[in-house]
Amino acid sequence: MNKLLDKLRGRNADLKQRILGLCLQGDQAIADISKELGASIPTATKLVSELIEDGFLVDMGKQHGTSGGRRPSFYGLNPEAGPIVGVEVGRESISLVIIDFKGQVLARRENIRFRLESTPESFRSLTDVIRAQVRTLGFSLSDVLACGITLSGRVNAASGFSFTYFISEGRPLTDLLSERLGVPVFIENDSRAMAYGEYLGSRLQSEKNVLFFNVSWGLGMGMIIDGKLHYGKSGFSGEIGHIPFLSNDIVCQCGKVGCLETGASGCAAHRILLERLQEGRGSVLDKPFRTKGDFTLDEVIAAVLDEDVLAIEVMEEIGATLGKAIAGTINIFNPDLVILGGRLSEVGDYLTLPVKTAISKHSLNMVSKDTRLLVSRLGRSAGPIGACLLSRSRMLGLL
Repeated sequence: MNKLLDKLRGRNADLKQRILGLCLQGDQAIADISKELGASIPTATKLVSELIEDGFLVDMGKQHGTSGGRRPSFYGLNPEAGPIVGVEVGRESISLVIIDFKGQVLARRENIRFRLESTPESFRSLTDVIRAQVRTLGFSLSDVLACGITLSGRVNAASGFSFTYFISEGRPLTDLLSERLGVPVFIENDSRAMAYGEYLGSRLQSEKNVLFFNVSWGLGMGMIIDGKLHYGKSGFSGEIGHIPFLSNDIVCQCGKVGCLETGASGCAAHRILLERLQEGRGSVLDKPFRTKGDFTLDEVIAAVLDEDVLAIEVMEEIGATLGKAIAGTINIFNPDLVILGGRLSEVGDYLTLPVKTAISKHSLNMVSKDTRLLVSRLGRSAGPIGACLLSRSRMLGLL
């Protein structure tokens, strides 16, 4: 464990963690900290002073308060406390972001070539790639406070186990990763990390109930309920892609039939396009299909943005199916905000317009009229930024 974090284990650790939790939401004045803690001004002042001395907080100077009068001093997270690494692991590549302790992005790399397989070789390759990329970006792992890694599928963040990739017998995956990298490691489901990254990284805290749909190769959902990331009883909530939603007799990646993911995801778009090309339909995707026998999800997205008629037609089908399912979740949760993220969200209106049409058709107006639909503001950085921010919260004992 980093020496900086050892300082949080001493006296008044709980109160100090609560102060840091407040500062995650923005800079704070002593009076506000005192009120939130239910502690006296002298006590709050003493605790803040100790956090400054230990390197967690800095004096941000005097700013305008909420009640007028003399300008109070505000205190915020110390960006120099140490860097945090976030890694999103995809099927064929990884993306990596490094933030400072205050949450500002210091460096990022996207589309780093890597093939995800549930094998010891793939595990070793992942840690080697992370180590090399951190060094290439000009940082040393010995200075890193924590590393967050996201994976698709069933991930229990609390226990540190993955039940889809790198399954280890008896030992948490987080322990194995920490040993290889030499820093505290936290793992998270990719959709939940994206939801958290969007929620904190885009400063959306005014919306307390947010549903984030990760429409990538698969389909997942992250939920912010009453301002907190929702995990469910066993830590596996959000598997909306595996609701038995369709009567298509198509076997899903999970082994079951008719899952929503088989009609509303990147793999669904890929399958439908392959079928249409085999039927003789014309498309710009015909060239890679004829030369390689296949095409990538990036090529599908590029075809849509290039206004390829067939690709747009398929995206509208995907959007209509997804929108109908989202309408159901809106009827259940009545959220403030629905966010579309993941790879397919990059096609913009080609996906969002049929989604909006289906929501309007299938949701209850009294329930959905106050729900906004947005496309992810962080884009492909949502996952690794979310991994960074979740790791920061977990190492501080706030989650």
